[in-house]
Amino acid sequence: MTNSNEDWMQKKWRPAMGWTYMAVCLFDFILGPVLYNILQFYNPGQAVGMWTPLTLQGAGLFHVAMGAVLGIAAFGRTQEKVAGIASNVESAKPTAKKPVPAEDQSL
Repeated sequence: MTNSNEDWMQKKWRPAMGWTYMAVCLFDFILGPVLYNILQFYNPGQAVGMWTPLTLQGAGLFHVAMGAVLGIAAFGRTQEKVAGIASNVESAKPTAKKPVPAEDQSL
């Protein structure tokens, strides 16, 4: 279970990494090319080439690194959840109670 004394960054770094990676990919593969083409449209006299994704330069090492970080983070979180579930199951097991003999009603 999480400790209530944890800093917000300790609790939220995994989603923050995912959102950051998604924002970088959205810019590099969608917004960047669209804005670049709009810029070319409004400056017709320029001879410029195609948009090249920034994160694919250097053999795409950025994507490999982010995949490793997010993959290891997801694996670590899964292990934390499994360990938490295992500890909760052990503490939630009912204890066996000894049967109480019924009083003899035949007297």
